[in-house]
Order: sequence, then C-alpha cells, then structure tokens
Amino acid sequence: MELLPVEEIKINETKINRIDHLVKSIYRLIIYSRNHLDDDLLDTYLASVQELGELLTLKNAQMEAQNEEEAEEYLKNLKISLDFVIVEIITHNNFEKELQLFQLLRLVSPETNAIHPNRYRQTLVQIGGHICPNQNIVPQLVSELFYQMKSITNPIIRAIYFHHELIRIHPFVDGNGRVTRIAKNWMLMYDLYPPIFINDAPQKKEYIATLSKSFRELSNSPKKWNEHTENFFEQELNRLLVNATLLYETVNKIGLEREKTNKNHS
Repeated sequence: MELLPVEEIKINETKINRIDHLVKSIYRLIIYSRNHLDDDLLDTYLASVQELGELLTLKNAQMEAQNEEEAEEYLKNLKISLDFVIVEIITHNNFEKELQLFQLLRLVSPETNAIHPNRYRQTLVQIGGHICPNQNIVPQLVSELFYQMKSITNPIIRAIYFHHELIRIHPFVDGNGRVTRIAKNWMLMYDLYPPIFINDAPQKKEYIATLSKSFRELSNSPKKWNEHTENFFEQELNRLLVNATLLYETVNKIGLEREKTNKNHS
C-alpha cells in the first residue's frame, strides 16, 4: 500500500469557506454580543461540543454494539475518551503524535489494547473487500502518515485525510474506527470546529460503502485522486457543515434567550 499523496487532494473550497464563516460567526456572537458574558467563549463551545459528543457516542453505540450491555460499555469508553480529549485541548495539546493513537486505544478499546498492549496488529486483516497492508509495514505507514499530515495546513483537510488513510492502514486488531474518529475530532475541536459524527444507520451504510469504493480505486491507482475518494471528503464536509450550523444555532439561541431575560428584568 502507498499513501495517497497530499498534493493530489482536491477539496471543495467553497464548502470549507462556508464552514469557516459559520465558525467565525459563532465567535463573533460570543465575543461582541452584549448578551454573552466574558467567559462564554470556552464554556459555550465546550457545552455544545459535549452535547454533540453525547449524540456521537449514543449513535455509535447503537450501531456498533451487539447488545445493550456492550452498548453501555462502548458508550462509557467513548465518554471517557471525549473527556480526555477535551482536557488535552484545554492544555494546548493537539493530536500529532503516534503515542496519542495508543492513548486513545487504551481508553476507547481497552480489551483490544490488552491483547497487544502498545503494539500495532500482528496479523493480516480485511475490511469488506479491502485487504489491509501487511502487518510488517504498518509501523512504517503510520509514521509516514503522521509525517504527511504536517504538510497539510488546513485542519479540516488534515483531519479528513488522516481519517481516510488510517482506516485504510487499519493499524490495530480492533477499535480502528473508534480511535480514528476520535483522533479526527480531536484535530477539529483543537481548532474550534465541531466534531464530525454520523447521524443514523443510512449515513453509516453510506460511509462504509464510500470508503470501500475509495480503497478499491486506490488499490488500482495508488497515487491518483478519484471520484470515490472525493465523495468521502465531500460527505465528511457535509457532516461538518451540519454540525457547524447546529453549533451556531445553539449559541445564537443562548444569546437571544439572555437578551429576552435582560429585557424582562429592565
């Protein structure tokens, strides 16, 4: 397997600009509106992210766990992981090191980490029709991926690219999807974007199908951008746009309610 060259990425700049406009609008509301307190910036953002995080964990638990007990354990581990990520962000730590992959694996999938503690997988794996790279080259590919990420200046593109390529590498025996999605959202949240999450089962099916087609096409033409890879990036941007809109509406509602309360008291 060869990683998709960063210079091949063709992204929808118009959609990224719309997302950036929404996110900037959120912080204009918080900073300049008289209906927000001085410390609303961080508090409102974290409250909104945690609310989105709750939905993220709930949806993932419903779709990936086999029974109620597994869903509860899955949900608990994802909440612990999200809390960890928020603390890291507050202390100015972005996701940028391989060590952080293992930190996330220990939190979100402790049973997997217990099988091969602090090690990448030692066996061949297959996702649908995609045969993942030989276990012997996994460390090299992961290291190369982290190196490639450094050349991507836009945090949205960096996060989506990392997601796509790490799933393609599939470095762990299990828990790859959970670790990858949390890592991606860590990068986004660090730069004050909302997380990307899958809303429902049809979206999950679309997500899996698009990745499968992208991986198959890249197996045939490893260094060439293709329509299926482009579709995956576009779908991720759409999900981020929905969440940015929701975050803006949440913040705006808080301001409007506070304005109404202030008028009633005057």
